[in-house]
Amino acid sequence: MTVPALPTDEDRELLRDAVRGYLGQHWPTDQAVAAATDPARLRSLWQGLAAQGLTALGADRSEGGLQELLVVMEELGRAACPAPLLAAGLLNLVASNGAPATTGTGAALQAQREGRACIVLALGDAEGDPAAGRVRVEGDHVSGELGFVEAVDAATHLALLLPAEGGHALALLDLASAPVGSVSWHATPALGGAGLFRVQLANAPVQRLPTPLAAADLGAWMRAAARLGHVARAMGAAQRAFDLAVAYARERRQFGQAIGSFQAIQHKLADIHITLLGVQLTARHAAQQYDRGAEAWPLFGAAAAALAGESLRQASLQTQHAFGAIGYSEEHEAPRHFKRVHLDVLRHGGARAAHEELAAYYLDSPGRTLPPSDLGAAGNAFRAEVQAWLAQHWSGERQATHEQLSFKEREYSRDFALALGRTGWIGLGWPREFGGQGRGAFEQLAFIEALERADAPRAGAPVQAAMLQVHGTPQQQARLLPEILRGEAIYGMGYSEPDAGSDLAALRTRAERVHDEQGEGWLINGQKIWTTTYWGEYMLLAARTDPDARPRHAGISMFIVPMNTPGITVRTSETLYGGSFANVFYDNVRLPLDALVGRENQGWKVLTGALATERGFIGGGIVMKVARSFELLCTHLQTAEVQGRPLAQDPLVRQRVGALAAQIEAGRQMMLYCAARVSGGETPPHDAAASKVYSGELMERFGETALDLLGLQGLLMEGSPGAVLKGRIEQQLRHSLMWVISIGTNEIQRSLIAQRGLDLPR
Repeated sequence: MTVPALPTDEDRELLRDAVRGYLGQHWPTDQAVAAATDPARLRSLWQGLAAQGLTALGADRSEGGLQELLVVMEELGRAACPAPLLAAGLLNLVASNGAPATTGTGAALQAQREGRACIVLALGDAEGDPAAGRVRVEGDHVSGELGFVEAVDAATHLALLLPAEGGHALALLDLASAPVGSVSWHATPALGGAGLFRVQLANAPVQRLPTPLAAADLGAWMRAAARLGHVARAMGAAQRAFDLAVAYARERRQFGQAIGSFQAIQHKLADIHITLLGVQLTARHAAQQYDRGAEAWPLFGAAAAALAGESLRQASLQTQHAFGAIGYSEEHEAPRHFKRVHLDVLRHGGARAAHEELAAYYLDSPGRTLPPSDLGAAGNAFRAEVQAWLAQHWSGERQATHEQLSFKEREYSRDFALALGRTGWIGLGWPREFGGQGRGAFEQLAFIEALERADAPRAGAPVQAAMLQVHGTPQQQARLLPEILRGEAIYGMGYSEPDAGSDLAALRTRAERVHDEQGEGWLINGQKIWTTTYWGEYMLLAARTDPDARPRHAGISMFIVPMNTPGITVRTSETLYGGSFANVFYDNVRLPLDALVGRENQGWKVLTGALATERGFIGGGIVMKVARSFELLCTHLQTAEVQGRPLAQDPLVRQRVGALAAQIEAGRQMMLYCAARVSGGETPPHDAAASKVYSGELMERFGETALDLLGLQGLLMEGSPGAVLKGRIEQQLRHSLMWVISIGTNEIQRSLIAQRGLDLPR
């Protein structure tokens, strides 16, 4: 049997453009509110959507599956359009091959695909909300009430889930031919808007609709898929309102300047952008996993629903705040999107039900871990290869001995670095011309993930290696790169100074070119602070070579400084997280002429390129650290008790665990998104910044949440009797503060997102 090729990302973007264009012409935003209350207008649109092939989505998997359906739902959300394409898509996915077109139900599905029938959907007791109603079945007739049914006034048929032996069955009710009095409905306005109905059934005749799913699985499948569709529609509405707010911030002037130049507005909009990105990527990933046949797709869908329920409503509120009073009028477009977001994310039990699904997975069965990230064929295979190597080379006595060390001492192992150096994997992403393996971004993520899951120490100097490969001389590359590749050298970063932290353009450490009895060279004088890897063989140092250059970031150069060079003084201090950093003083430190990396006075380009390289993967590395600790925490919670009661059964614990699982999944999807951009030849700094901001603050949230669940015992440090996970949780909380400060504070990253990603004025 030949499996048809699934549509590509490019196909989905073409679909998105086509749907947006069609709705813009036939469901214009200035008419959307009034049109939604006109059944005739909706029926007319339905026929047009059918002519575009949208009512047939899911019937032929080679032309579209759940991913394509989510694209359409996002666009319906943007357009404030209530067309019941979700029902059409779900019925096509679950029943298109089950009922021949010659049968009554099969003919109705075919008529739907052709636009002659319009079927709406009610899940009843499978909806996940007790107010959704339920029906009772007597033979081929049903009675009862169903709530939250959309667009029934424009429909020809009602599809409904019936209670059946061992689960559910799917049936169709022909509204036109139903006996008088057997079907009625009335509008149930919600949140100041129309579109929902409550349907009463009194011995109404139905026809069963065959599906390939077993009765025990049908209800859960319909709920999981419908929930994803509603998340996508809410996402589209939230994104549209946000786009309007960003455009408004660029134009609206107060106090003589565009409000988008105010830091408070920039950071508010940056936060909304990060929220929307996380929900969007997580929902799309769940749909992708369904289309690929992954068993865990409902778990990913639950993560998307939990995120949407937690954050889309808040994002919608913040978007309204950005509009101020102008967005409070019903004449403005924003209020309709506010309503749609709130209505859709509360469907199917909302975040509460999604949290419980996630908690049940991670707490109710031992040995559960996060489903592996799909890194593609090459990435998945390489991850397995690295895991096998670690099982042999980072286990037993070597690992046990290392774990007896303090957190500070466990950061680096020269013995492990040398062992890893023999594999060539330190240079797995390097070009082959420099001795590397030329592997892609997803294989690099696979490597990082495998090391984090094994709690292995770091090795190599990826930022410095990338800098040397781009800006180094052939002599520097030949001398320095092999040392890094073999695991023999590690580098610190000499960037920050007492008056130049996030504002690196203000650095004052001087590098003067000299010519004396020793020949030509450089003389370094100045101070660097907060230097963490001060104990490495080399320091990558930023120094000012032209003090009069303008603008300020001009006149900076980069140097490779051996740390055994005379004139260097290191004064260490202990960090909040139990490690150490140093003040490093450079007093007449003499360097050879070839210590310069890149061109003189062009160091800003070298420096920012290195930071972009680090930020591109730093978010993923942080998320993987959190993911590892989350799994260990769940294992602990499964057996922990408070006053004889299992912690894993505490409703608060379950809600918090579900929320963390969803947030970690969003962080993983941002990580994969950045890797995909890098694989495509892009290094967008605002995407890396979004990942870094989200993951660093996720680590903080994880630590604080874990302490809420563990109580005072969670604060016990390593070596203390009764310390949970050997003090890992409290130490990671202390460490988390560094990740929101280092490599550019999160406040600076938010400004970068606003100005470069959202094009707000500086």
